[in-house]
Amino acid sequence: MRLHVQNYAEESLFAVTPAQVAAARARAPDLTGLEVSFADDDAGFALAMRDAEVLLTFTKVVKARFQPGALPALAPKLKVIACTSAGLDRLAPFDWLPPEVLLLNNRGTHAAKAGEFAIMALLMLASRMPRIASNQRAERWESLFGSVLAGRTVCVVGLGTMGAAAARRAREFGMRVIGVRTTPAPHPDCDEVHATASLDAVLPRAEFLLLACPLTPATQGLMDRRRIGLLPQGAKLVNMARGAVWDQDAVCDALEAGALDGAVTDVAVPEPLPAGHRLWRTAGMMVVPHVSSDDPQTYNDRTLDILFQNLLALRAGKPAPNRVDPARGY
Repeated sequence: MRLHVQNYAEESLFAVTPAQVAAARARAPDLTGLEVSFADDDAGFALAMRDAEVLLTFTKVVKARFQPGALPALAPKLKVIACTSAGLDRLAPFDWLPPEVLLLNNRGTHAAKAGEFAIMALLMLASRMPRIASNQRAERWESLFGSVLAGRTVCVVGLGTMGAAAARRAREFGMRVIGVRTTPAPHPDCDEVHATASLDAVLPRAEFLLLACPLTPATQGLMDRRRIGLLPQGAKLVNMARGAVWDQDAVCDALEAGALDGAVTDVAVPEPLPAGHRLWRTAGMMVVPHVSSDDPQTYNDRTLDILFQNLLALRAGKPAPNRVDPARGY
């Protein structure tokens, strides 16, 4: 099996290295017969695609190099494209992907870091730190008192690996966790789970709302102005999903009006967020530059372990755990 790792020249922190691949192969001794190549330029990519059966790369590389109709001619032997990201909304629509090529995401890599970020954000909101930070910038001394998390209710929208990790951490702090996802099947880290179709009925109980769902046509604008208005007075928000999942202006309006007490967002529209944008200056809003769930110390090791688990499953004739369904977008 020929695996090609395509980095890009501008990436240094998360570029996959031969040493990391060698270590991952040692952790997966059953994955025998693997030939691996590396490149970060056009010539190396073109040469590798002649024989590559598996490609591990970044979403920006896939988007740039696989335009509709490019496959299979560009890579006639390619069977698997594995992306280093969990969310692949940047690659939609998937009309560029032939049905004979499997697309894998990186779901699972972010869980540990995402869980820690989520509980940090919830603790900050409970202690009203976004408002306190806004007061610091304004040089205003105002005694703002917070509360403990225990006994409070958080609604987690999206129960993939990131949302589940957030739910698990919240329960460790004694919170009541309401999960929302496509189907209302029970989840071990939630006290109750509701279908997305029932979101309106759940929001009035959400003292804290944490968004961790993928961006798809179904979730685009999910938290619009009307739904933000359904939240209880003084509710607190965390967005770890995508900026387009909520109405940014409506959130800012609610913060300025005092309807919402605080918000922490790891995502924005656009990214990078330009100077002078409203999100930067809205009191009670804390902006994080899309770094909540990526740990450079562990990211590539976990990425390779997940890829090799999928390759072993395919070799055994089993479904690949990280296969993306283009119809759903995740």
